[in-house]
Amino acid sequence: MSSESMTPAEFSALSAYIERACGIHLEPEKAYLIETRLTKLMALCGCENFGEFHRLAESGKDATLPEKIINAITTNETLWFRDGHPFRIFSEVMLPELAERLRSGQLAKARIWSAASATGQEPYSLAMCVHEYCRADPRVRPEQFEIVATDISSSALSIAKGGRYDQLAVARGLPDEMKSRYFTQDGRAWQIHPKIAESVMFRRYNLQDSPVLLGRFEVVFIRYVLIYFTDALKKKIFDNIAGLLNPPGFLIVGGTESLRGLTEQFNLENHAGGAFYRKAK
Repeated sequence: MSSESMTPAEFSALSAYIERACGIHLEPEKAYLIETRLTKLMALCGCENFGEFHRLAESGKDATLPEKIINAITTNETLWFRDGHPFRIFSEVMLPELAERLRSGQLAKARIWSAASATGQEPYSLAMCVHEYCRADPRVRPEQFEIVATDISSSALSIAKGGRYDQLAVARGLPDEMKSRYFTQDGRAWQIHPKIAESVMFRRYNLQDSPVLLGRFEVVFIRYVLIYFTDALKKKIFDNIAGLLNPPGFLIVGGTESLRGLTEQFNLENHAGGAFYRKAK
C-alpha cells in the first residue's frame, strides 16, 4: 500500500476515532503511523481502504475491533530503569520518606502507580528498587509497598503479567546484578522472580477515565505518554493525579516533559541531576 493511500478525509476520521478511544492526538504529519500500524489489521478485517475500515470500527459490528486498534496504535517502547534518574530519585528520596511514614504508623501501605506501564519494565524496575531498599533497611518489608501498573493495551498487559522476557528485552537497561538476583533463565527466556511479580498489580485503564477506582497513592510515575495528548487532556490528567495523591505526594514525568502551564498543584524539586514534583500543600 502506497504512502498516498490514505486520503485526508480518512485520516481525519480515523485520527478522531483514535483520540476518542485512547486520548492519542495525531497531527496530519503523523498519518504514516496510522498506515504502518493499522494496514495489516485493516486487511485482516477484509477492508479495501481506510474509509471502509473506519466505518467498520464505528459500526460496532466487530466488538473486538476497538481493542485491536488500540493495541496496534499505542506505543509500547520501554526498557528497564529507563533514564536512570527517576529510579535514583525513587530510591534515594521517595523510599526513605515512605519508609519513615510506614515505620511511624502514618502510613499503613505505600502505594505507587506506574501509569502507561507498557510491557512491565517500569513497574518491575520500581519493585526491584523496593526490594533493594528493604534489603538495606530491614525495618520495612516489601509487602508494605503496593505497585499498581496500568496500561490501555491489553496485549502489552498480557506480556507484563507473564513477566517473561527474551534476551533482547532483558538486555535493554537491566543491570547484570539485578538480572541474576530477580530473574531465572528458562531456555532463551528470562522469568521475573515471583517475589517481584507479587509486588505489582496490573490493570487495564484508559487515562481519559476517572482514576478514582484505582484508589489513592503516595507516588505516581507517568512518563512519555502525555506527549501524545492535547494540553486540555494533560491538564485533566494532572488534576486527577493531584486529587488522588496522599502525602508526600510525589510525581515523576518523562525527562522531556513539564507541568509548566498545565497545573499549579505541584512544586518542582531536583535531586542528583534529575527532576521530580511534589504535590503543593
